[in-house]
Amino acid sequence: MAQPRSQLVSTDERGVFHCVQRCVRRAWLCGEDKYTGISFEHRKQWVTDRIALVGQCFAVAIHAYAVMSNHLHLVLEVDPLAPAHWCAEDIAQRWVRLFPPREATASAFEMKCQSVMNDPIRLGVIRQRLGCLSWLMKCLVEPIARRANAEDLCKGRFWEGRFKSQVLKDEKALLAAMAYVDLNPIRAGIANRMEDQQHTSVSERIQEANDRPQLRACVMQPRVATITPALPDIRLRDYLELVEWTGKQLRDGQCKGTSETAPAILEQIEKNVSRWPVRVKAIGSRYWRVVGEAQDLVDTAKALGQRWLRGIGFARSLGKIR
Repeated sequence: MAQPRSQLVSTDERGVFHCVQRCVRRAWLCGEDKYTGISFEHRKQWVTDRIALVGQCFAVAIHAYAVMSNHLHLVLEVDPLAPAHWCAEDIAQRWVRLFPPREATASAFEMKCQSVMNDPIRLGVIRQRLGCLSWLMKCLVEPIARRANAEDLCKGRFWEGRFKSQVLKDEKALLAAMAYVDLNPIRAGIANRMEDQQHTSVSERIQEANDRPQLRACVMQPRVATITPALPDIRLRDYLELVEWTGKQLRDGQCKGTSETAPAILEQIEKNVSRWPVRVKAIGSRYWRVVGEAQDLVDTAKALGQRWLRGIGFARSLGKIR
């Protein structure tokens, strides 16, 4: 039986998550169908644009994303209490940007905003939704489904009804999830280098660093944010080196990096650098609902009234790697 998301996603404190949303039957609905040869590659840009929009409207900081052929990844931070400090006009404008009027005019937009502001009950509901992870994912994927079905002249589900979410308990888990997401195309064999990737947050970071080299020495920022993020103080240059090195370890299938070859920043993150590639790879297979140290998982299981949580055994074994 699926575990209620409300048990792990709090409505009164911020949380950091890795979310995965898949297409139905894991079909090739966003990329190029290898069987028919029909390309749906343009839909990836739809998703990328929508990620930017929800990032501007919700109380969220989007740290990483990857749009794949049959699924998408997000690493984000949500603050459900932040919308309480937003004014009524701000709430209405954010909501109407997500759900614009049929008539694409300034007057229609203003009229719909006024309608929201004139209804205190509805305004309160929307305020709550703008800090809700489930509503963020709904507002992200539902318009894509409608647009794709209209293009295909069909009806029915485009995305699986339930998205997967992992709670990231600490900065180490956050960075590991970001690296895992940014390396998705490389692990899938779609690209050999980070520079060759498209529709990922790391490709955007690389492009920005190429256009403005001074950014490499600056502290890395979320791709889009309306809240103050909890992203650790790591320079963009250091993060790109970390992801590139991690990708080489995973691509070679060794996961046996040494301190001599590892980027300097990794020694500040992981005492034993050989653990890092294993930790990153485990995001998609060894953990399930919670990512963190063994004690974090034990405490979460106890809070849920459970004796065990998937990933506890792996987290303990990870600590024994020499």
